[in-house]
Amino acid sequence: MHISAKNILLASTSPYRRALLEKTMLRFACAAPDINESVQADETPEVLVQRLAEQKARALMVSHPGYFIIGSDQVCVIRGQITGKPHTFDKAFTQLRAASGQTVTFYTGLSLVDSDTGVAQTLFETFAVTFRRLTDDEIRGYLQLEQPFDCAGSFKCEGLGISLFENLDGRDPNTLIGLPVIALLALLRAKGINPLLG
Repeated sequence: MHISAKNILLASTSPYRRALLEKTMLRFACAAPDINESVQADETPEVLVQRLAEQKARALMVSHPGYFIIGSDQVCVIRGQITGKPHTFDKAFTQLRAASGQTVTFYTGLSLVDSDTGVAQTLFETFAVTFRRLTDDEIRGYLQLEQPFDCAGSFKCEGLGISLFENLDGRDPNTLIGLPVIALLALLRAKGINPLLG
């Protein structure tokens, strides 16, 4: 496993983001940032996910000196509406019914903050998902089987959620799960961290 001169911290306790970062074979720690994730008035999805990704990383700067801190945030946009995690069956059902037959865009923000200097590199990536026309019974069946209530968009694309789709369009499939790994590795290489060069 690669060990960098500066430690890496994932500003998230999401098991999905943790699993994605583990694929890089980099050694890292995780911590939960405490921030207000409310959407601000007239905030676009692009601005929202970048602001929250950076705020999550910055929230852990003082408690974690000597780290590169990774923040990430994701929303999906269904029929022009910013949508987050459903948390309940009924909200998830409503989200998937609205997404049925539609192309939904996911916006994922990424920020890499140097806790010693406060310098942040922040960006966002998009990923588009076109849903099949789903019956109410299919939606109910999916939600009962996978219970994706902690996932933006109400599905797990790495699981049975793939059965809901007609088409996927994006640069990095990891982005859809919640962490743009291709973009993150590019940011880390610019800081001298490359898992291939141990």
